[in-house]
Amino acid sequence: MNDLIKINYENDRPTVLGRDLHRMLEVNSNYTTWFRRMCEYGFTENADYLTCFPNLEREIHGGQNKQDHQLTIEMAKEICMLQRSEKGKQIRQYFIEVESQFNTPELVMARALKMADRQMKKLQNKLETDKPKVIFADAVTSSKQSILIGELAKLLKQNGIEIGQNRLFSWLRENGYLIRRKGSNYNMPTQRSMDKHLFEIKETAITHSDGHISISRTPKVTGRGQQYFINIFLS
Repeated sequence: MNDLIKINYENDRPTVLGRDLHRMLEVNSNYTTWFRRMCEYGFTENADYLTCFPNLEREIHGGQNKQDHQLTIEMAKEICMLQRSEKGKQIRQYFIEVESQFNTPELVMARALKMADRQMKKLQNKLETDKPKVIFADAVTSSKQSILIGELAKLLKQNGIEIGQNRLFSWLRENGYLIRRKGSNYNMPTQRSMDKHLFEIKETAITHSDGHISISRTPKVTGRGQQYFINIFLS
């Protein structure tokens, strides 16, 4: 089969450039006017064709990159019929042969294998990317020791999550995990957080120089809370 016009096989369906088809059909009107008129027959962007600018390299070097369109073979065949010319009939027959070859069992199987290979590589890349996060999350899952919020911020930062202690405190307040209202309970866990067992409060008795004793309260993130917040940030 002679290559009358270049076919692009990079997508799921073979396509042809609109300007190439316009040139081969030897249309008298300019491409933009002609293509707009063809679209009036009911062709839909993103279904029958895609707008593109294929000559990016030329544009980079100071040339002109004209708007073009990737047409499905189905659309290209219909356009050929609409021309009502011998050239249109010839090119339409060429597209029918392209479709016939594209849909042979051998090529269908080859495309399926190629797609499966792409999916496998994509999955492998994702597994490699997620591996450190999974190890980190598993380590946190097995932790039963409560830690300070500042220590949680350090753990997150060591694993690629850019958040410091102050920002983490702010995030916990803004998202309803710590009390926002100024006062003795400021930065203490909310009732919702305590009900979910995300925090515990460590109380320490402090004896002052005048003999009186006060209680210092420090929120600590439980093992369950560590797992909970790690899952949020890793996702």
